[in-house]
Amino acid sequence: MSLTRKQFDVLEKMVTQTDSYTQRDLERLTGHSLGTINRVIKELTDLGFVSNGAITEAGMNALEPYRAKRAVFIAAGFGSRLVPITFNTPKPLVRVKGTRIIDHLLDACLEAGIEEIYIVRGYLAEQFDQLLYKYPTVKFLENPVYNEANNISSSMIAKELLSNAYVFEADLLLSNPKIITKYHYTSDFLAIKKDRTDDWCFEVKDKVITEEKVGGEDCWQMVGISYWNEEDGRKLANDIPEVYSMPGGKERYWEQVPLVYKKKNYAVEVRECFEEDIVEIDTFKELKQIDPTYDV
Repeated sequence: MSLTRKQFDVLEKMVTQTDSYTQRDLERLTGHSLGTINRVIKELTDLGFVSNGAITEAGMNALEPYRAKRAVFIAAGFGSRLVPITFNTPKPLVRVKGTRIIDHLLDACLEAGIEEIYIVRGYLAEQFDQLLYKYPTVKFLENPVYNEANNISSSMIAKELLSNAYVFEADLLLSNPKIITKYHYTSDFLAIKKDRTDDWCFEVKDKVITEEKVGGEDCWQMVGISYWNEEDGRKLANDIPEVYSMPGGKERYWEQVPLVYKKKNYAVEVRECFEEDIVEIDTFKELKQIDPTYDV
């Protein structure tokens, strides 16, 4: 059976926290009223998903369809804005304060129990082999057209792997691994609430993304990390090739498939994160500001 959103919220908090929680704790953590928490706990107890205030094996099984099972990293591009460092190193492998950018993302996936990990590579592809020393289970997918198409070409390579899956832009510097979560009720995109931005952003209504655009006020600045549930992953496997084959399709960004060209097929929610959680290093100047060892 499917869980209601409120049932999911309560179970997810119960299973992802190490301490036991009172109903007042659950009220604070979920944002639902105490009355709602009391009612939902009774529902879950009647279903056998909760017993004596703790999640049961049946409750764990009820959460299983909502578990992130794999991660796909889009890592084929040149990283032109980080020249000159990317002349010899793919941007995800650039070290910041001694650690490769992609390592923080990979570690967060493993911490969330996501062990099926794919990296779509293209530019200086063989350099990604170095990851196997630390992450021996990572699998590589080759994008032979990375230099003649946008990142939609990488999603074409991975289109059959997007159910119950995270999709990462592999060049994001993560500082808060807890934003990579084990369970998701529906497909979502991480974003930062902004009064104003010149970057890619979302218009949102009732938590659902209604428009993707460049620049706006009172909007949500896009972070290149998304999650796709089982149903939406199956749709993407069909919709990505269709958009890719359109006139100009190869020039598209991959997320424009569900958010622009085929958005009637999806209801993708925004999931909030904050400036201090993650940063995209856009230029070599920004890299030098974060890591002064490059300022030589």
